[in-house]
Amino acid sequence: MVTKSIDYDLIRKLAAILDETDLTEIEVEQDKLRVRVARAPAVQSYAPASSAPAPAVATVAVPLPAGGGIPDPATHPGAVTSPMVGTCYLAAEPGARSFVEVGDVVRQGQTVLIVEAMKHMNQIAAPRAGKVTAIFVDNGQPVEFGEPLLIIE
Repeated sequence: MVTKSIDYDLIRKLAAILDETDLTEIEVEQDKLRVRVARAPAVQSYAPASSAPAPAVATVAVPLPAGGGIPDPATHPGAVTSPMVGTCYLAAEPGARSFVEVGDVVRQGQTVLIVEAMKHMNQIAAPRAGKVTAIFVDNGQPVEFGEPLLIIE
């Protein structure tokens, strides 16, 4: 069995490229050594509009420790999760209008997005009727099984 030492400088350089380009993952192969560096996309939350204006607040993205204060979107009762590993598409074709946007009201069974897996386009239907309050993926983004895609309340 041949083992190779881990090239931490390469990993640091790849992580720096992620930060510079706003990519969520990068993979390279060098001398039969494959390195993949990935980070979770930032989760956006949406609050309902209120009659009082919200105070201006500066936000800074910081990693939270395990068990942090923000609940996991996958445990939200209205979360629609990916049924498979694949590539998520928000519209039927490039340049077309998205199936749904934040604020849209959907009916049960309505197509809300597509997950492509092994060249097969799988329509993901709304499991319930309600209002789309958050979308966690971008068009063309790779998704994992069980990853939260959007929330319908």
